[in-house]
Amino acid sequence: MNTLAGKRALVTGGSRGIGAAIVRRLAAEGAAVAVNYASDEKSADALVDELRAAGHQAAAFRADVSDPAQTSDLVERVNAAFGGIDLLASNAGVEHFGALESLTLADFDRVFRINVAGQLFVTQAAVARMPTGGRIVLTSSVSARVAVARHTLYAASKAAVSAMVLNLAPELAARGIAINAIAPGGTATDMAAEFAGDYIPPALADVPFQALLQSLNALGRLAAPDEIASVVAFLLCADASYITGATLDASGGWM
Repeated sequence: MNTLAGKRALVTGGSRGIGAAIVRRLAAEGAAVAVNYASDEKSADALVDELRAAGHQAAAFRADVSDPAQTSDLVERVNAAFGGIDLLASNAGVEHFGALESLTLADFDRVFRINVAGQLFVTQAAVARMPTGGRIVLTSSVSARVAVARHTLYAASKAAVSAMVLNLAPELAARGIAINAIAPGGTATDMAAEFAGDYIPPALADVPFQALLQSLNALGRLAAPDEIASVVAFLLCADASYITGATLDASGGWM
C-alpha cells in the first residue's frame, strides 16, 4: 500500500460502480482523491465522508464531463483545492444499445460526447496542470474488440478511446506524462445489471447466466469493481513506469 503517497488524483464518474472502487483504491494507496460526479451528489458525498472518516483526503466535485467548459472548470477547481493534479482516472461513460435502423444523430452525439470527447477534454485540461511524472488512465472496453449485436455506437466509442491513447502517448511522453487505457469486460455494477440482457443473443436467452459466462469468459464470472480498480491503480503507479499508449485488457479472458 501507499504506492501513491503524496499524489493528487482526479477520478471522473467516481461516485458509484467502478469509479467508486477506483476512488477507494487510490485513497488506500495514499493519494488525495477528487471525486467527480455528474448528478449523484448523495453518493459522492457519502463516499467522501467514508474516506475522510478513514483518514484519507478527499473532496467531491460536480461537473458534466460531456461539456468541455464544465470539464475545464472542474480541473481548475481540483487544482486549486489540491494544489495540483498528478493522476487522472477518466471513468465517466454511458452505455448504449440500438439496432442500426433505430440509430439517430442524437444517439451518436450523446455516446461520443461522453465516452470520447469527455475523456479527450478532461485529459487536455488535466495535462495543462500535470507535472512531469503525471499518469493518466482512460476507460475503453472489451467491447472495442468483441462483437455484440446492436452495440455499435458504444463499441465504436470505446475503440476510439484506445486509438486516442495510442496516439496521445508519444505527444505526452515528451512532457513526461504517461497515458494508458483499461478495457474491462463484464463487471458487477448497477449499470451492468441494467444492461445484462442486451448482451445475450436471443438464441441463448434460455441458457443459465453462469453457463453463458463460462462460454464467453475464461474465468467464468463477472469482475468485482475492486478488481478493475486494482488494474487502474497499477497503471497510475511507478511500477507501470515503462507502460504508455497501451490498452490493458481486464476482461477475465473474454473471448
